[in-house]
Amino acid sequence: MRKYLIVLISLLALIVLAVGCGNGETNDNNDTNTILQVLLPEHPYADMLISLIHEFEENTGVKIIITQISESDITAKQNEGIENDTFVADVFMTRPMTETLNFLKNDWMLPIDTVDTSDYPENTLEVGIKDGKPHFIPLIVEWQVLYYRKDLLQAVGLNVPADFTELEEAARLLNKDGIAGFASRGAGSPAVSQLSSFIFNFGGRYIENGIAAFDSTAALEAIQFYGKLLGMYGPGGVESMSWSDIMSLFHEGKVAMWTDASVFYGQLVDQSLSSVAAENIGVARLPKGPAADQPYIMASWGMGVSSKTENPELAIEFLRWATSAEKAKIAMQSNIPMARISVWNDPEITDHMNAEIVETMLHASQNGYPYAIPIMTSVVRARELIGEVITESILTNGTSPRLQALAEQNANEVNELLRADGEYGTAR
Repeated sequence: MRKYLIVLISLLALIVLAVGCGNGETNDNNDTNTILQVLLPEHPYADMLISLIHEFEENTGVKIIITQISESDITAKQNEGIENDTFVADVFMTRPMTETLNFLKNDWMLPIDTVDTSDYPENTLEVGIKDGKPHFIPLIVEWQVLYYRKDLLQAVGLNVPADFTELEEAARLLNKDGIAGFASRGAGSPAVSQLSSFIFNFGGRYIENGIAAFDSTAALEAIQFYGKLLGMYGPGGVESMSWSDIMSLFHEGKVAMWTDASVFYGQLVDQSLSSVAAENIGVARLPKGPAADQPYIMASWGMGVSSKTENPELAIEFLRWATSAEKAKIAMQSNIPMARISVWNDPEITDHMNAEIVETMLHASQNGYPYAIPIMTSVVRARELIGEVITESILTNGTSPRLQALAEQNANEVNELLRADGEYGTAR
């Protein structure tokens, strides 16, 4: 009997050994509690994180598995996960303006109220707030500014425009000798983001309490003003131009003032591309309007935690590491504009930056409005409908007799989209 017990014990020991070592790995390495899946885009900040991942792994013993794909593929992958109700990644980078609403509607993101968000402008967090809790951390930020030619303003004895009245007067005086006095995006859908600050500064909104509002008196005044500036003082064919077209004209010395996103400053002063001396290119706040001083500001990239993660505490620990002030400082030193306020107040960083860029960001972080485009599921179609109104205004120098009727008609179509998506009348 004793002989049989010894044999049985030996067999059990061999089975345990085989199970534990059959793959040549220890149980610890196969434990899903020590693995995190992270989904990242092809983006400089993601590249920086990947180069530093070993730090997190060494400090925590956690294995990070990175999937890095293009921006468009990230959206498709997440949407497929939502549609099929399947796990995609524990932690992921996201584009808040285009993705967060859909993620929140489908409970795709965990609330991260245990993460300290006090170092971020409240306006960059707003799009991710649900039930009073934040659902992503802002990473990269951009805001609307006024680029201008210092030498041309000086030549006509003007200061940098501080309000819309001064902006129009400067555009009129600078519009000569083959140089457009003012430029901004005019091509339908792409123009929507840059018109937004004009609407805000006239006291209007694209969507208000879940209802289309770009046909309001304030919004129409802004659309008329924008159309007048571009129609009378903009470059020829501006109604078909996006940012890249205007950038080229600015490089050629054919634009005196240009309103667009802050992210373009580096390209604008690149002397390998531009015939305009860098010292003649200035950056200023978007001039204030008759009702407000609110340039748009938005998080162009953020980071969130999947509601499907099996390791929420570990995922949030990685989120804290990946969005830390230390990482933000490294990114800023590589000219990646981060959302954290502390890095914009750090002389070690800002002493090496254009002071005007720093000033405009701090102003936007305190005063900016967080939605450069309508926040709605059917935003692509909504932008097309708003773009039709913008084009009509530009082509008629803001004087079209059918502008109000067109705005009302297209606003009704946007409301139908909101109803179809279950978003009509919902406050955001």
